[in-house]
Amino acid sequence: MLLILALALALLAGVLAGTISGITPGIHINLISAIVISLVISLALPVTPIVIVIFLVSMAITHTFVDYIPSIFLGAPDDDTVLSILPGHEMLNQGKAYDAVVYTLYGSLAALPIILLVSPIFFYFLPIIYPYAERIMPFILLTASGFLLYFEKNNRVWAFLIFILSGILGLATFNLPIKESLLPLFTGLFGISSLITSITKKQKIPTQKISKLRNIKIKFKSFFKSIAASLLASPLCSFLPGMGSGQAAVIGSQLVDDLNRKEFLVLLGSINTIVTGLSFITLYAIGKARTGVAASVDKIITLTISDLFTITLAITLAGILAFFVTLYTARGFSKIISKINYQYLSAGIVLFLIGINFYFSSWLGLIVLASSTILGLTCIYSGVRRTHMLGSLIIPAILLYLL
Repeated sequence: MLLILALALALLAGVLAGTISGITPGIHINLISAIVISLVISLALPVTPIVIVIFLVSMAITHTFVDYIPSIFLGAPDDDTVLSILPGHEMLNQGKAYDAVVYTLYGSLAALPIILLVSPIFFYFLPIIYPYAERIMPFILLTASGFLLYFEKNNRVWAFLIFILSGILGLATFNLPIKESLLPLFTGLFGISSLITSITKKQKIPTQKISKLRNIKIKFKSFFKSIAASLLASPLCSFLPGMGSGQAAVIGSQLVDDLNRKEFLVLLGSINTIVTGLSFITLYAIGKARTGVAASVDKIITLTISDLFTITLAITLAGILAFFVTLYTARGFSKIISKINYQYLSAGIVLFLIGINFYFSSWLGLIVLASSTILGLTCIYSGVRRTHMLGSLIIPAILLYLL
């Protein structure tokens, strides 16, 4: 009974932590996971490992629901939500940012039964398939990268340059003595670069309309198309190193007809949650951690099938709670965003992110932050997809397998 109570409290605490990390630019779940693990180890806290795992899992799932709010309202995404900037900001400028968040929520909510559906397949078939895939992993990653570059609509030359430069920057960053090296890398590539463009454009945010949920509709055919695309792309990117939600979204959108804004936002929400949820199944199936939170889980427990059932239950319950928490939070953002000076807000977030990066990564981190910000701005002004900057993960992964 005490264990059930502890698990319930851990789930609620995880939802709270995921909400805070989701709405706060620069505070990623990987960072919180690392802090939690270090505290548990250093203080030798007498906590049952599965309780900590449920906290981490609930936080990760909640984060995938909530983290589209800063992406859509503030233009401050992390690497998983970067693709939502364009359709999300278009709807923000039309006073429909709340609707945009709701469409991502439809996708994230639909992802929960998909995770339950796909999990048994991962249990049984991934351990069989993965040893063969691992032998040709560099070529799989190269093929996937080539696929993304081929479908670049604007300028493939610039896309290739951004991809290569990102890879070089990633390699340099991972070889520097920096704590939380991904923090300055991704904050610059996807966060501060977006905020700087918002400041320079002197954007004025119109009053946002808060529609009733029943009025925010999407046709069943459109919804099914988005979910089908996520179901095809997400499992692949759940076990490939360096491949995340952004690449899965691009691959998924190319596997079906061109998606409109609503369909694309549903796709993004679904993929983000599926990739995160399946990362824990992948950890059990092949012993490989494909997300920072899964790596933290791997440090504190060797998963059993019983643990996995508990985790899938936590994913479902946390996702349902996160749906309503995100609705409420998005309403609050919608009410105040047009009343705030957007330039001052963006500038304040930039200073906050610089401070966070200095605190965790010191001066070397600020050098990486400056370099990644310049590359992020280059990508924005060249007009190519920002997912190409995830070459910062893919290229090091390819070289790791080759060398």
